[in-house]
Amino acid sequence: MAAVSLVGGYDAVVARVRGWLDGTGQAPVVVETSGSTGTPKRVLLTRDALLSSVRASAARLGASGPWVLALPPTYVAGLQVVARSLVAGHEPTLLERDGWPAGEGWFVSLVPTQLTRMLSSASDRAALRRAHTVLLGGGPIGAALRSRAEDAGVRVVATYGSAETAGGCVYDGLPLDGVAVALGEGGRIRIAGPTLFSGYDGQPDLTREVLVDGWFLTADAGRFDEDGRLSVIGRVDDVIVSGGLNVPGPAVAERLRAHPEVGAAEVLGVPDPEWGNRVVAFVVGPPDLEALRDWVAGAHPRAWAPREVVRLDAMPLLPNGKPDRQALLRLVEAGEVAP
Repeated sequence: MAAVSLVGGYDAVVARVRGWLDGTGQAPVVVETSGSTGTPKRVLLTRDALLSSVRASAARLGASGPWVLALPPTYVAGLQVVARSLVAGHEPTLLERDGWPAGEGWFVSLVPTQLTRMLSSASDRAALRRAHTVLLGGGPIGAALRSRAEDAGVRVVATYGSAETAGGCVYDGLPLDGVAVALGEGGRIRIAGPTLFSGYDGQPDLTREVLVDGWFLTADAGRFDEDGRLSVIGRVDDVIVSGGLNVPGPAVAERLRAHPEVGAAEVLGVPDPEWGNRVVAFVVGPPDLEALRDWVAGAHPRAWAPREVVRLDAMPLLPNGKPDRQALLRLVEAGEVAP
């Protein structure tokens, strides 16, 4: 049976999702991944998987209700917003068209870049204070951003997941009911449960690589803290081997984002004839290389500090709001930016 594709504008996608949720056929819905680290994949999600996620999310949040759509509905986070709102009996509110709802107790999903910008706007802050919960996912969430949201009176719940898990399946470090999380070799995060996808469209070999004995093998590394909460360290391949030293790029990037004069930051390994890979920081903000090296060294070994800083007017973003890491690499390869 042909899969249901999420194409078209907002109204068309909402109508298609409503019809799919109300249907009885077994056709899955196709959700494309963002391709933030390579080629996008077409993920097949069954109705049961998506509805399991919707119900588990409502149970964890302690309520259901109307949702505000601030993300593309063609990606899993946006699809989830549409589905959660429809299942709760509400038409989702399209933020860019309708603005924030006037009442209280609604929900919204955002990525860190969006929340950072909204907390700088008095009107957006006032609106977010009226929300029941802001689900925040799609990227690393630093302590500074959490603190800003708390100070603004905004309830934030950090989520971890992917299209392959029907979106966020771990809330504030704890898996949703029915979801199991384990760590494999090298701390690789493994996920099982009713929210898992059924496979990649047209890629059976890749499906078999990552769906093993009922577990989805993610590309992320993590650890459990003393309370049993999952902390995501970064992608398994985000460790930059530079001069024989393993540098965790996400940890360096999180430290840079905590700098009071840095608006956004990403850290990547760029091939280098001397170091194997050099640690390059892409930063929106005025601090120079030495200032940022000193800042990183204040919390981590100095050897982790970036060897190059590329200043940007704005961080390139994918349609779903995540930083476009491939675009950053292309800027370096093309020689279009200078340190």
